[in-house]
Amino acid sequence: MKRLTKLRLSPAYSGFLLMMISLVAYIILRGPAAFFNINNLASLFKNYTPIILVTMAQAFLMFMGYIDISIGAQLSFANVLAVNLPTMLGVPVWLGWLLALVLTMLLASLNGLIISYLRIPALLESFAMIFVIRGINLAVQPKPGGHVDPAINRAYDRLLLGFLPTSVVILAVALLVWMLLKRTTLVNHLFAIGANERNAYASGINTIRTKVLTYAIAGLFTGVAGLCYTAAYATGNPITGEIYGLQSISACIIGGVPMAGGFGTVFSALFGISFQIFVKDSVVQVFKMLPGVYTTYWHNLFTDFIILVGLVAAIFFVRRQDKHRLAEVSAMLEKRGND
Repeated sequence: MKRLTKLRLSPAYSGFLLMMISLVAYIILRGPAAFFNINNLASLFKNYTPIILVTMAQAFLMFMGYIDISIGAQLSFANVLAVNLPTMLGVPVWLGWLLALVLTMLLASLNGLIISYLRIPALLESFAMIFVIRGINLAVQPKPGGHVDPAINRAYDRLLLGFLPTSVVILAVALLVWMLLKRTTLVNHLFAIGANERNAYASGINTIRTKVLTYAIAGLFTGVAGLCYTAAYATGNPITGEIYGLQSISACIIGGVPMAGGFGTVFSALFGISFQIFVKDSVVQVFKMLPGVYTTYWHNLFTDFIILVGLVAAIFFVRRQDKHRLAEVSAMLEKRGND
């Protein structure tokens, strides 16, 4: 009961409600038997693990009060490097993929350094970085394609123990990393920066080091997302991930992560991106039921409209929660004053 009350007062509550509504709608449209089929669940996790990981990475930055709209381009960066580095450098696939992951972390860290030392607003810096990364991606691989060992794709599709998708294991490890990070001073410091960066600096926190480390961790998650994309689709695409940047930001806001930073949980991001996933697949199911043939443009139109409604609803819900909390605090202070 206490946990439920705590959830209701949490900014994540709006994202949780939206996720549950969209989940129930998707199950009804898909059919319970088809939805809970292990192959369907495995397909969902396989296709959406990259965007889930990217959203988690974005959440880390938003806890600090920063956003990175180039994070989707970074996913494509990891993707094209993973596809091409083994051939370009003549190294084993595992080493090429490791280099792709490390280079993605370094690229993300560069964002943190530029923002910290040059004091360029994160939104403007990451917008410019999209074009820089896109240029690198297109130089490495001018068009979609490339070769990925089919064994990698089969390993990613495999059901461990006959029922557990590999992608679920990857997401579980990502959540475990978050749980471990919560026990460190780094998370406390990034929350402090989000609450008030000047006060955080005055209290002795090395704000530059914290920001660069946070960007590096976000780069780690983004790099893994790029590798998952490579394993899932067995191809490289220099620009396909760019849309993930804005999607991850909207998912975090829907889930209850404040853009100003200062607090939050990665589960908020998971609620928000789950809402988007279920809405997208529900719209596809609805159009399958309608007579005639409809292009994906219609799917995108209705999907984005519903997500926009969810985004507005989440913002108003969080504001209402804030007013309720302020009223409770005022009442408590008034009662203490009367005593």
